[in-house]
Amino acid sequence: MTDVEWAETIEALCESKAEEFRLVGYEHVTAKEVWECVSDKYAKTGQPALHRVVNDILSLKATRFMNYMTLSAFKGSQF
Repeated sequence: MTDVEWAETIEALCESKAEEFRLVGYEHVTAKEVWECVSDKYAKTGQPALHRVVNDILSLKATRFMNYMTLSAFKGSQF
């Protein structure tokens, strides 16, 4: 799988997860925010295998996502 295919796959999964969150009432969630939440834990360990990234995106819960967004707001990052 090329880097472009990898990025397109991840982007599609993040958009799917953002759409799922929008369906349950989190109206302003974007795919970029989903990816930032998921990839935050890769900052120290590096990028894992594709199957691990896919699992992390698809298993992301709204509570974990909202906790991440809340902490990001407290740290002063834009979202």
